Amino acid sequence: MYKLSNLLFILLLLFLFSPFSMGQTPPNLSRSSDRLWLDSEIGHQGDCQWKMIKAGDATDPGEKISLSNYATANWMPAIVPGTVLNSLVYNKKYPEPYYGINNKIESKLIPDISETGRDFYTYWFRTDFTVPQSFKGKTVWLQLDGINYRAEIWVNGNLLSTMNGMFIQDYIDVTDFVKVGESNGLAIKVYPVDVPGSTKPKSWGAAGEFHNGGNGNIGLNTTMLMTVGWDFTFMDGIRDRNTGIWKNISLYATGRVALRHPFVKSELRKPDYDQARETVSVEIVNPSTSNRVISCKVKGEIVGENITFEKTFRLMRGEEKIATFSPEEFPQLIINSPKLWWPVNKGPQNLYDLKLTVSVDGKECDSVKTRFGIREIVSDRKTPDKSRVFYVNGKRLFIRGTNWIPEAMLRTSDERTYAELRYSRQSGVNLLRMWGGGIAESDYFFQLCDELGLLVWQEFWMTGDTRHPHDKALYMSNVESTVKRIRNHPSLAYYVASNESTEVTGTPELLNKLDGTRGFQMQSECEGVHDGSPYKQVNPMQHYENTASPRGSRVDGFNPEYGAPTLPTVEILREMMDEKDLWPINKEVWDYLDGNGFHLMSTMYTDLVNNYGKSSSIDEFAQKGQLLGAINSKSIWEVWNYNKLDYGDRFCSGLLFWYHNCSMPQVASRMWDWSLEPTASLYHTANSLEPLHAQFDYLKNTVSVVNDYYREFKNYKVIAQVYDIDSKKVFEESAMVNLPSDGVVNDALTIRFPENISQVHFIKLILKDEKGKDVSSNFYWRSNDKYEGSKTLTGPAASGFEDLSKLKQAKVKLTYKVREDNDNYFVDITLRNTSEQIAFFNQLQFLNSKMSPIRPSFYTDNFFSLMPDEKKTVTIETAKGKLKDGAVLALKGWNIKRHTSVPLKLGQIKN
Repeated sequence: MYKLSNLLFILLLLFLFSPFSMGQTPPNLSRSSDRLWLDSEIGHQGDCQWKMIKAGDATDPGEKISLSNYATANWMPAIVPGTVLNSLVYNKKYPEPYYGINNKIESKLIPDISETGRDFYTYWFRTDFTVPQSFKGKTVWLQLDGINYRAEIWVNGNLLSTMNGMFIQDYIDVTDFVKVGESNGLAIKVYPVDVPGSTKPKSWGAAGEFHNGGNGNIGLNTTMLMTVGWDFTFMDGIRDRNTGIWKNISLYATGRVALRHPFVKSELRKPDYDQARETVSVEIVNPSTSNRVISCKVKGEIVGENITFEKTFRLMRGEEKIATFSPEEFPQLIINSPKLWWPVNKGPQNLYDLKLTVSVDGKECDSVKTRFGIREIVSDRKTPDKSRVFYVNGKRLFIRGTNWIPEAMLRTSDERTYAELRYSRQSGVNLLRMWGGGIAESDYFFQLCDELGLLVWQEFWMTGDTRHPHDKALYMSNVESTVKRIRNHPSLAYYVASNESTEVTGTPELLNKLDGTRGFQMQSECEGVHDGSPYKQVNPMQHYENTASPRGSRVDGFNPEYGAPTLPTVEILREMMDEKDLWPINKEVWDYLDGNGFHLMSTMYTDLVNNYGKSSSIDEFAQKGQLLGAINSKSIWEVWNYNKLDYGDRFCSGLLFWYHNCSMPQVASRMWDWSLEPTASLYHTANSLEPLHAQFDYLKNTVSVVNDYYREFKNYKVIAQVYDIDSKKVFEESAMVNLPSDGVVNDALTIRFPENISQVHFIKLILKDEKGKDVSSNFYWRSNDKYEGSKTLTGPAASGFEDLSKLKQAKVKLTYKVREDNDNYFVDITLRNTSEQIAFFNQLQFLNSKMSPIRPSFYTDNFFSLMPDEKKTVTIETAKGKLKDGAVLALKGWNIKRHTSVPLKLGQIKN
């Protein structure tokens, strides 16, 4: 009889910590300390008291609202950066959209803009700020990084600018309109998108995808198109379409001349990539109202490389000029033996720092800093099937990437960005696609991608399910602003105009003018990148058979969208809906949190989970759901590994998993759920994408070995072992392998399963180096069920797992040590299976006093099995600020005992 996983609770820490210690998150280099940041106190712990009111309820015009100390007794507190709806939810005007079916239009709890009209979500935002005395005598700039969708910017009674489009930055000279050392007023009237669209279906768009994008009209704007509704988020969208001041506002000062948008172009010498020619440019701005021509000197330095350069320029009133420093004019910009930047597994992420200053009459006016990497990323279609293949620094790169989906209501933070990108890096993927219905991510996002070796494929806010922007000039201005902001990042690899559509005329020419160092294609499914799928749950056996998509073969060439879901853990499910809706499964609620049932969580996913034995509780169902999610991910990645480039049954140049992070709480989770709690998918993906990896094929019964490094490995040994349900070894075979550089040894050996083997059994793979040291291991559960075709839910990876309930109890000994640095705690855990039984599918959890997962926490591994006498170490890292209520370490396992330990106090913890 099946027994629900027991818990191993270890009380670690019973003490309080500062709630303001964020820890873990690396510094955001774009957040300069010499600026005044106008973040709200609520939501961001900033210094500003932002207030908001519906524009129709305001009794005064902007001339008065923007005056300092304007009376706001009847206004509401506002979250800035944020959105109108986020602030309304904070003020309890509407319920939490992310819970149950609160957001569903039919629930009539939160009005939709398509029904209320745009005025309903048009709001005034205002705050007061004091200009620092250090700004006296200087040019004072107000920088706005992003407002959705249109806005009027008022300062001290003066309308100074209007902003249009979600992705444009604005720099406003407010020198003559602010008072240094005194309180100043800032008011912003924010208008929603011009055409909100609706959820009404259209007669065109992608086939079989529930009419994503609603009636398509939201595409007439340059905005976050998914807010009208998509099958990976709320099918009926976000009620205000994310109207608001969604990015930062800051104040800074310069002298008479300002610098903006530095850019470094690298040209590498072929074929050895041993010399780089650098071209540096920067925009110089003269905001003066004087007609006198200004002579200024721009100096540059590549920090730490003994490279400096300078040139003098003349600027007329209001002139903006691009200052360019070429290697022809400045030979010191030719770098011999440059330190190249590489993506994941291919080499180090070397980065250079550039500093530029501008001075007038010997007095420094402004300085800007940027980081850049020297690398070349190109692509071509010189492949057997004409699919697109990428090259980095002259070497072919097999893309094992994913699609990045932005947070649905723009509830973003540096902490969230770091956690999601750290999980992404841990998973082993090497490229993130910025899907065309999303956004242009933050500077911090790109900074971290540079540091982590994650390539970025950037699309520009158009899809095949929505109309194209009506205001082409507005669209192009948003593209230009975005490209200038992100083009210095070595992680930025490729430009694509749209998701499954075409382009606005002039886009490639604009990109070439602004950048010229990156490839471009019109849309996500052309020029050697075929259409995607599958997206939903299928029989995992279909991935091996290459029948997972009704569109035909999809394990070939370059597939931009191929994925499968994973159920969140039970603790997270309980945060998403009422207990009564969890179990028995309330199909209405589950389907709403699954894009109206798009990923088949309440149907096929449930049926496949039931192949592990029918569940009697949500706890039991959720645990079994992790097993299915693990197999979903493992089967997809390992099939693509097998067919990497010139190896396997067909040529494959790249896969972009659809999708790996969650925009909102959903039952169709991915590698982690919206709340940042990882699922089994993360760790089984990380295992599948480790650089040296042994893997099993459920259809062929063969073992292959994959190498993702640009070097060969000789005289390695791969060992395959099979254990029955009683943990008795019934098969073992090994093979010597010589791993080609960036290649695969396919079908190194075949596993011959004994005829009388138990219905459920286990496979352990071990890869040893030439000295006999373990470098990789893998673990599978398999049934004797025959695969009866793609129309069934049968097969050794899909069905017949009821006998897992017959696993005998195992014993796991757990010990730990706690380390700390200034910001984080590290729990180093040693686990040892002291029994003669396999300890199956164990999950470590770091929980707070309410037994809720502490998020984000970073586990080096999880959802693992231990062979008899096997020892494993896992480290959990968590910011100290997350442990203010204490912490509990839990170990869940399919067949382990319950244990307790002695509580520890802070004074007992040693480094």
